[in-house]
Amino acid sequence: MSQHVDHPALAATDAPTDRPVETLDVRSLGPPHPLRQTLETLADLPEETVLVQRNDRAPQHLYPKLEDRGYAYETVEDDETTTVIWTDDD
Repeated sequence: MSQHVDHPALAATDAPTDRPVETLDVRSLGPPHPLRQTLETLADLPEETVLVQRNDRAPQHLYPKLEDRGYAYETVEDDETTTVIWTDDD
């Protein structure tokens, strides 16, 4: 299910680039569905997989939940809003 993807947002973050990548597009979903879908997807992914979430805004309510679960993340805002989420081995 996971795949290596050359996503432009990955290069703009500190996310590892040598891991499988899964993309989740929640731009068309209204709250709280993007948050819920992102957390459910993370729970189902292997720990080494990097999740690239495409959204129509920065997911402010998601950040504390990611921190509570031990994920690292960065949001890149250019033509679209992309949040890259990964487990940090450091």
